[in-house]
Amino acid sequence: MAFRIYTKTGDKGYTSLIGGRKVSKADIRIDAYGTVDELNAHMGLCRDTLKDEKSRQTLLRIQHHLFVVGAQLAADPEKDIKMELPVLGKTEVVLLENEIDRMDELLPPLKSFILPGGHPHISYIHIARTVCRRAERCTVLLAEHAPVSSEIPQYLNRLSDYLFVLARYTGMLYKVDDIPWEK
Repeated sequence: MAFRIYTKTGDKGYTSLIGGRKVSKADIRIDAYGTVDELNAHMGLCRDTLKDEKSRQTLLRIQHHLFVVGAQLAADPEKDIKMELPVLGKTEVVLLENEIDRMDELLPPLKSFILPGGHPHISYIHIARTVCRRAERCTVLLAEHAPVSSEIPQYLNRLSDYLFVLARYTGMLYKVDDIPWEK
């Protein structure tokens, strides 16, 4: 028999963490890794629409990193998990910082707050950025109640910075000016 995508085990509002414990689908842990999954889908949309190959490759690496984040958040911290889960480390944060610095060197200085938009590809990146901020908030909330690797909120924080700069960089490549906020 082939593998089925549906199990019917979640029909009553519960799901299992890695480790087997059942929790409500409204649990803050589920909200955290669900938001990371949503972010990963937005990152795929950004990657699929961008033309800059360097950005596309970086976004693909980020998607792999986000899968690691999701797995770490889905793991039950109260259980001894038999399988070895991948770990997010400092090198992933450094990759984002290096990419931010690389793009920022090519951008004009930021002189005011800017509005999201100007081109659909720029807007997609800003949507991903705001979902990233929400994932970060969910993860910080989870960390107030349960163990969470300190690298995860740090990574998500830096990723939202990366996405902000990527949106501006994409605008520069598409010859679309930043839209300054008018007071």
